[in-house]
Amino acid sequence: MRNLNKRISEAITLFWTTREQQGKRQGSTTGQKDAGLRRAVTGGKHLAGFASICRDLFIEGGVPDAHIYCKQKRQIPGYYRPTKDWDVVVVANGQLLAVVEFKAQVGPSFGNNFNNRVEEALGNATDLWAAYREGAFQISARPWLGYIFILEDCPASQRPVRPSEPHFPVFPEFKGASYARRYEILLMKLLRERLYDGASLILTPAKGGSRGEFSVPSKELSVKNFAAGLLAHAIAYGKTH
Repeated sequence: MRNLNKRISEAITLFWTTREQQGKRQGSTTGQKDAGLRRAVTGGKHLAGFASICRDLFIEGGVPDAHIYCKQKRQIPGYYRPTKDWDVVVVANGQLLAVVEFKAQVGPSFGNNFNNRVEEALGNATDLWAAYREGAFQISARPWLGYIFILEDCPASQRPVRPSEPHFPVFPEFKGASYARRYEILLMKLLRERLYDGASLILTPAKGGSRGEFSVPSKELSVKNFAAGLLAHAIAYGKTH
Protein backbone atom coordinates (compact mmCIF):
# COMPACT_ATOMS: atom_id res chain seq x y z
CA MET A 1 0.00 0.00 0.00
CA ARG A 2 1.85 3.03 -1.31
CA ASN A 3 -0.15 5.63 0.63
CA LEU A 4 -0.03 3.78 3.96
CA ASN A 5 1.15 6.74 6.05
CA LYS A 6 -1.57 8.93 4.58
CA ARG A 7 -4.18 6.27 5.33
CA ILE A 8 -2.95 5.93 8.90
CA SER A 9 -3.09 9.70 9.32
CA GLU A 10 -6.68 9.73 8.06
CA ALA A 11 -7.58 6.89 10.43
CA ILE A 12 -6.09 8.83 13.34
CA THR A 13 -8.12 11.91 12.40
CA LEU A 14 -11.27 9.78 12.29
CA PHE A 15 -10.37 8.26 15.67
CA TRP A 16 -10.17 11.62 17.43
CA THR A 17 -13.05 13.37 15.66
CA THR A 18 -15.39 10.41 16.15
CA ARG A 19 -14.58 10.24 19.85
CA GLU A 20 -15.35 13.93 20.21
CA GLN A 21 -18.58 13.75 18.22
CA GLN A 22 -19.85 10.68 20.04
CA GLY A 23 -19.09 12.20 23.41
CA LYS A 24 -21.04 15.35 22.57
CA ARG A 25 -23.91 13.46 20.92
CA GLN A 26 -24.49 11.09 23.80
CA GLY A 27 -24.49 13.86 26.36
CA SER A 28 -26.99 15.96 24.39
CA THR A 29 -29.43 13.19 23.39
CA THR A 30 -29.63 11.15 26.58
CA GLY A 31 -29.15 13.86 29.16
CA GLN A 32 -26.44 11.86 30.85
CA LYS A 33 -23.02 10.51 29.96
CA ASP A 34 -21.24 7.25 30.62
CA ALA A 35 -18.69 7.20 33.39
CA GLY A 36 -15.32 8.67 32.46
CA LEU A 37 -14.35 8.67 28.80
CA ARG A 38 -16.34 5.54 28.01
CA ARG A 39 -19.06 7.74 26.48
CA ALA A 40 -16.72 8.58 23.60
CA VAL A 41 -16.36 4.98 22.44
CA THR A 42 -19.69 3.30 23.23
CA GLY A 43 -20.97 4.42 19.83
CA GLY A 44 -18.25 2.47 18.03
CA LYS A 45 -16.69 3.39 14.69
CA HIS A 46 -13.81 5.37 16.19
CA LEU A 47 -11.39 2.71 14.89
CA ALA A 48 -13.18 2.13 11.59
CA GLY A 49 -10.33 3.72 9.65
CA PHE A 50 -7.97 0.95 10.70
CA ALA A 51 -10.47 -1.73 9.72
CA SER A 52 -10.67 -0.11 6.29
CA ILE A 53 -6.87 -0.19 5.92
CA CYS A 54 -6.72 -3.89 6.82
CA ARG A 55 -9.57 -4.66 4.44
CA ASP A 56 -7.81 -2.93 1.55
CA LEU A 57 -4.54 -4.73 2.32
CA PHE A 58 -6.29 -8.10 2.16
CA ILE A 59 -7.91 -7.14 -1.15
CA GLU A 60 -4.55 -5.96 -2.49
CA GLY A 61 -3.14 -9.37 -1.57
CA GLY A 62 -5.78 -11.19 -3.56
CA VAL A 63 -8.48 -11.96 -0.99
CA PRO A 64 -11.98 -11.22 -2.36
CA ASP A 65 -13.91 -8.50 -0.53
CA ALA A 66 -16.78 -10.91 0.16
CA HIS A 67 -14.50 -12.93 2.47
CA ILE A 68 -13.60 -9.94 4.69
CA TYR A 69 -15.88 -9.16 7.62
CA CYS A 70 -15.48 -5.75 9.29
CA LYS A 71 -19.03 -4.75 10.23
CA GLN A 72 -20.96 -7.96 10.81
CA LYS A 73 -20.47 -11.72 11.09
CA ARG A 74 -17.27 -11.12 13.06
CA GLN A 75 -17.91 -13.85 15.63
CA ILE A 76 -15.72 -16.95 15.71
CA PRO A 77 -15.58 -19.74 18.29
CA GLY A 78 -13.39 -19.55 21.35
CA TYR A 79 -12.10 -22.33 23.57
CA TYR A 80 -12.80 -20.78 26.97
CA ARG A 81 -16.00 -19.04 25.78
CA PRO A 82 -18.54 -19.78 23.04
CA THR A 83 -17.56 -16.93 20.71
CA LYS A 84 -15.72 -13.63 20.48
CA ASP A 85 -16.39 -10.63 18.26
CA TRP A 86 -13.15 -9.56 16.59
CA ASP A 87 -12.72 -6.32 14.67
CA VAL A 88 -11.73 -7.91 11.37
CA VAL A 89 -12.30 -11.56 10.45
CA VAL A 90 -11.33 -13.13 7.13
CA VAL A 91 -12.95 -16.46 6.23
CA ALA A 92 -12.22 -17.72 2.73
CA ASN A 93 -13.48 -21.01 1.32
CA GLY A 94 -14.36 -22.27 4.75
CA GLN A 95 -10.93 -21.45 6.20
CA LEU A 96 -10.13 -18.87 8.86
CA LEU A 97 -7.47 -16.84 7.11
CA ALA A 98 -6.89 -13.95 9.50
CA VAL A 99 -8.15 -12.10 12.56
CA VAL A 100 -7.30 -8.54 13.64
CA GLU A 101 -8.06 -6.70 16.87
CA PHE A 102 -7.89 -2.92 17.52
CA LYS A 103 -7.62 -1.31 20.95
CA ALA A 104 -7.04 2.24 22.15
CA GLN A 105 -6.44 4.14 25.34
CA VAL A 106 -6.51 7.84 26.10
CA GLY A 107 -5.94 9.65 29.37
CA PRO A 108 -6.22 10.45 32.09
CA SER A 109 -6.63 6.94 33.60
CA PHE A 110 -3.63 5.12 32.13
CA GLY A 111 -2.85 3.32 35.37
CA ASN A 112 -6.40 2.09 35.86
CA ASN A 113 -6.66 0.56 32.39
CA PHE A 114 -3.20 -0.75 31.54
CA ASN A 115 -3.56 -4.10 33.31
CA ASN A 116 -7.00 -4.61 31.77
CA ARG A 117 -5.56 -4.13 28.29
CA VAL A 118 -2.72 -6.57 29.04
CA GLU A 119 -5.18 -9.20 30.24
CA GLU A 120 -7.40 -8.70 27.18
CA ALA A 121 -4.50 -9.06 24.75
CA LEU A 122 -3.18 -12.19 26.43
CA GLY A 123 -6.60 -13.73 26.98
CA ASN A 124 -7.85 -13.16 23.45
CA ALA A 125 -4.77 -14.71 21.88
CA THR A 126 -4.71 -17.65 24.29
CA ASP A 127 -8.39 -18.34 23.64
CA LEU A 128 -7.99 -18.20 19.86
CA TRP A 129 -4.95 -20.46 19.70
CA ALA A 130 -6.56 -23.00 22.03
CA ALA A 131 -9.65 -23.04 19.80
CA TYR A 132 -7.41 -23.48 16.75
CA ARG A 133 -5.54 -26.33 18.42
CA GLU A 134 -8.82 -28.10 19.18
CA GLY A 135 -10.05 -27.83 15.57
CA ALA A 136 -12.67 -25.12 16.01
CA PHE A 137 -11.87 -23.71 12.57
CA GLN A 138 -12.04 -27.07 10.82
CA ILE A 139 -9.50 -27.44 8.01
CA SER A 140 -7.93 -24.01 8.41
CA ALA A 141 -4.18 -23.61 8.30
CA ARG A 142 -2.74 -21.42 11.05
CA PRO A 143 -4.53 -18.04 10.76
CA TRP A 144 -2.71 -14.71 10.93
CA LEU A 145 -3.47 -12.80 14.14
CA GLY A 146 -2.89 -9.05 14.26
CA TYR A 147 -3.16 -6.38 16.96
CA ILE A 148 -3.08 -2.59 16.61
CA PHE A 149 -2.98 -0.38 19.69
CA ILE A 150 -3.51 3.40 19.64
CA LEU A 151 -2.26 5.31 22.67
CA GLU A 152 -2.62 8.99 23.48
CA ASP A 153 0.79 10.66 23.42
CA CYS A 154 0.81 13.04 26.37
CA PRO A 155 2.84 13.82 29.51
CA ALA A 156 0.83 11.30 31.58
CA SER A 157 1.56 8.42 29.18
CA GLN A 158 5.24 9.38 28.79
CA ARG A 159 6.03 10.04 32.45
CA PRO A 160 8.21 7.42 34.21
CA VAL A 161 6.17 5.24 36.57
CA ARG A 162 7.52 3.55 39.64
CA PRO A 163 6.16 -0.02 39.93
CA SER A 164 4.96 -1.44 43.22
CA GLU A 165 7.31 -4.15 44.50
CA PRO A 166 6.14 -5.17 48.01
CA HIS A 167 7.42 -8.77 47.77
CA PHE A 168 9.53 -9.36 44.67
CA PRO A 169 11.31 -7.11 42.16
CA VAL A 170 9.75 -6.56 38.75
CA PHE A 171 11.70 -7.37 35.60
CA PRO A 172 14.35 -4.70 34.89
CA GLU A 173 12.69 -3.39 31.73
CA PHE A 174 9.67 -2.25 33.74
CA LYS A 175 11.59 -0.18 36.28
CA GLY A 176 10.77 3.47 35.67
CA ALA A 177 9.01 2.65 32.40
CA SER A 178 6.25 5.03 31.32
CA TYR A 179 2.90 3.64 30.23
CA ALA A 180 3.92 4.25 26.62
CA ARG A 181 7.06 2.19 27.22
CA ARG A 182 5.04 -0.50 29.03
CA TYR A 183 2.79 -0.87 26.00
CA GLU A 184 5.84 -1.06 23.76
CA ILE A 185 7.30 -3.84 25.92
CA LEU A 186 3.95 -5.64 25.93
CA LEU A 187 3.56 -5.66 22.16
CA MET A 188 7.16 -6.70 21.51
CA LYS A 189 6.78 -9.62 23.91
CA LEU A 190 3.47 -10.64 22.33
CA LEU A 191 5.26 -10.83 18.98
CA ARG A 192 8.33 -12.65 20.25
CA GLU A 193 6.21 -15.20 22.10
CA ARG A 194 4.29 -15.68 18.84
CA LEU A 195 0.97 -14.92 20.47
CA TYR A 196 0.42 -12.44 17.65
CA ASP A 197 1.82 -12.48 14.13
CA GLY A 198 1.70 -8.72 13.70
CA ALA A 199 1.45 -5.89 16.20
CA SER A 200 1.72 -2.12 15.96
CA LEU A 201 1.78 0.61 18.59
CA ILE A 202 0.68 4.04 17.39
CA LEU A 203 1.13 7.15 19.53
CA THR A 204 -0.99 10.21 18.81
CA PRO A 205 -1.50 13.50 20.69
CA ALA A 206 -5.01 14.74 21.40
CA LYS A 207 -4.48 18.20 19.89
CA GLY A 208 -2.50 17.15 16.84
CA GLY A 209 -4.41 13.91 16.43
CA SER A 210 -7.40 15.63 14.89
CA ARG A 211 -4.98 16.68 12.15
CA GLY A 212 -3.73 13.12 11.76
CA GLU A 213 -0.49 13.40 13.74
CA PHE A 214 1.00 10.12 14.94
CA SER A 215 4.30 8.40 15.64
CA VAL A 216 5.57 4.89 16.31
CA PRO A 217 8.06 4.13 19.11
CA SER A 218 10.03 1.44 17.27
CA LYS A 219 10.54 -0.06 13.83
CA GLU A 220 9.56 -3.48 15.13
CA LEU A 221 6.11 -2.13 16.01
CA SER A 222 5.71 0.10 12.98
CA VAL A 223 2.55 0.13 10.90
CA LYS A 224 4.75 -0.64 7.90
CA ASN A 225 5.90 -3.93 9.44
CA PHE A 226 2.37 -4.81 10.46
CA ALA A 227 1.04 -4.13 6.97
CA ALA A 228 3.88 -6.08 5.33
CA GLY A 229 3.11 -9.17 7.40
CA LEU A 230 -0.62 -8.97 6.75
CA LEU A 231 -0.10 -8.41 3.02
CA ALA A 232 2.35 -11.31 2.75
CA HIS A 233 -0.17 -13.64 4.37
CA ALA A 234 -2.90 -12.47 2.01
CA ILE A 235 -0.66 -12.89 -1.05
CA ALA A 236 0.26 -16.41 0.03
CA TYR A 237 -3.41 -17.29 0.11
CA GLY A 238 -4.14 -15.50 -3.17
CA LYS A 239 -1.45 -17.46 -5.01
CA THR A 240 -3.00 -20.78 -4.10
CA HIS A 241 -6.64 -19.94 -4.77
